[in-house]
Amino acid sequence: MKLNSQNHNYDTLSEAMNDLKTRGYTYEFDFKENNIHSNSDGKEFSADKLKIVEVHRFEGMSNPDDNTILYAIYCADGSKGVVVDAYGMYADPEKTKFMEDIEIVSE
Repeated sequence: MKLNSQNHNYDTLSEAMNDLKTRGYTYEFDFKENNIHSNSDGKEFSADKLKIVEVHRFEGMSNPDDNTILYAIYCADGSKGVVVDAYGMYADPEKTKFMEDIEIVSE
């Protein structure tokens, strides 16, 4: 899975999240019970109702255990948001499998 919007390269996770927010990715989704959930309004989506439009990986400078992946997600109802996950040894295998089931598209 390698998708990084051509003009959007970031040095830090917070920089990426802030820029995505300005581009309309306002929801911060969390994975639970085999769906993506919004803590702000309770929206819930299964993998078939989502599209991944950007993927950004960040590696910890001082600690290789600080490996993070950021997904920019487009939802079937028009909502846009982000999902943050670890990768490597701290990845949640269920969340990783769920994210692999989502179609990757260009926005």
